[in-house]
Amino acid sequence: MDALSEILRVVHLSGAFFVHARFTAPWCYQSPCAAISAPWLEPGAERVVIFHLVTEGECLVEMDCMPPLRARAGDVVIFPHGQEHRMASEPGLPPARSANLKKLLSRRPARLMHGGGGRATRIVCGYMACDLRLAQLLLNGLPPVISVNVRDWKAGEWLESSVRHALAEARSPVPGGASLLSRLAEVLFIEVLRQHTHQNESRQGWLAGLADRVVGRALNALHERPANDWTLEELARVAGTSRSVLAERFQHLVGTSPMQYLTQWRLAMAANLLSRSSAPLANIAEEVGYQTDTSFIRAFRREYGMPPAAWRRNLIGDGGYAGPPRETRTGQASGRSVKYR
Repeated sequence: MDALSEILRVVHLSGAFFVHARFTAPWCYQSPCAAISAPWLEPGAERVVIFHLVTEGECLVEMDCMPPLRARAGDVVIFPHGQEHRMASEPGLPPARSANLKKLLSRRPARLMHGGGGRATRIVCGYMACDLRLAQLLLNGLPPVISVNVRDWKAGEWLESSVRHALAEARSPVPGGASLLSRLAEVLFIEVLRQHTHQNESRQGWLAGLADRVVGRALNALHERPANDWTLEELARVAGTSRSVLAERFQHLVGTSPMQYLTQWRLAMAANLLSRSSAPLANIAEEVGYQTDTSFIRAFRREYGMPPAAWRRNLIGDGGYAGPPRETRTGQASGRSVKYR
């Protein structure tokens, strides 16, 4: 299994499409940061990644301290780090008044209508939820916003039409619509990451390392055999380069050394096993590459701040979501409220 497939398996993504919007010019809608909307989207999730699929028309995507990004039909725009952002028909428009998130998300996907009656833009909004620590290896190093056009891929037309069909079926009496939308959201998110990896080989971060010829070989080897007793020399041999070249390129692209990365990945796998199984610690330690319980417990404590047994007990006994944040407005009123039904 390749490194991206393996990390996506362990990260255990879950998500859905939650808004199907039709905006008519002039319009501007401001999306709050993911930390505000996360409790309503996925209670208990440590990290939520928001994304939008433009199915008709075009719009501007605006974020503080960044030039505007123009999104056209077929574009999927992802915000890996959950920043607040605005989407608008033109620059300088005040955002619409915020809808009540609880009421808006009480039935998914919610339908939004807003604007002045001009040219139409249709947007489907979705999210992916994942554990914070398990997602760090995947999301760290990504830019604040990623935009990829699904109509440029071979499978993109099928995927976009499938989303349209699933949205049309979401409110039908036939069961299974929500599950279908969830699976399509996951597929869309993963496909965008794959295309971004292919198109952006010069960027830093985990995905950039995966796209690099030398570092990518090393990452795939580490993910294929994480329990192997790796040395830098052996890993360099697999990657087809010298130890010094591998160490330098790995550090530059991924932001850590190969052996430090291996430790982080082993412990991420261990945390996943602890949270999703009742396997004994000795079995988990062996599966992720530790020869003794003592060395595993010591490494886990350094990374997670407590022994694995205590971490598992805390996870099981966690009271979970403590309640929604206070309702906030994300911008000044534009004179029109967003309608939803």
